Amino acid sequence: MSQIKALILDMDGVIWRDKHPIGELSQIFRTIRERGLGYAFATNNSTSTVDRYTELLRENGILVDTEQIFTSATATSKFLKDRHPEGGNVYVVGMEGLEKTLEEFGFIVSPEDPKAVVVGMDRTISYEKLRTATLLIRKGVPFVGTNPDRTFPSPEGLIPGAGSMLAAIEAATDQAPFIIGKPKATIFTQAIEYLGEKSENVLVVGDRIETDIAGGQAAGCKCALVLSGVSTREMGGAWTPEIDYIAQDLTELLEMI
Repeated sequence: MSQIKALILDMDGVIWRDKHPIGELSQIFRTIRERGLGYAFATNNSTSTVDRYTELLRENGILVDTEQIFTSATATSKFLKDRHPEGGNVYVVGMEGLEKTLEEFGFIVSPEDPKAVVVGMDRTISYEKLRTATLLIRKGVPFVGTNPDRTFPSPEGLIPGAGSMLAAIEAATDQAPFIIGKPKATIFTQAIEYLGEKSENVLVVGDRIETDIAGGQAAGCKCALVLSGVSTREMGGAWTPEIDYIAQDLTELLEMI
């Protein structure tokens, strides 16, 4: 592990479950800093803004700046901004965090002649939202998904995630979404650039193999699976390419390395 200079950490299932902390976070990050490891956060969760994530992490005793946080909402907004520098309307099936992030990048949330239908995790999803999204996509409006996570870890168990919303709209439109977040490498490459390290010197820590681990490996990083969220040890052992570390949680991972 002498090659590891920095960590890229998922949040849901690694740092917390539905905002309930996993372990003594202030002590965990004190240890990380004492070891001289840089760190950033990369999450597929689009429901909150970067500013809100910064507040939540600080409330849990984690020293962090907004520049250290990379979300599927920001990655999606950057993707659309690259293609539509002038901004424009977008129709959103998602939470306020996704809408605010898109607005920060110069877009207007509206169903009128939108540049794209953007779908993320939505706790207030309704038939009307699904209907509007379906009609727009069937008219030819691009269908963009923030991330494909079908479920979301909570203290009570797994609950529907953004992938469940995408599946409903895909079934109604016969169109597959263009996915921006993990397992695409985009969020990881943005975080690696911030950290100023080579990818082979970065350890990605996540709880979901098909997004966190697959995306980290696609970005050329070492990867650690923690079992405090979605994936099991058996799933981790069966994954190819082999996962570098499998630990119960972030506390055990730091003891292993």
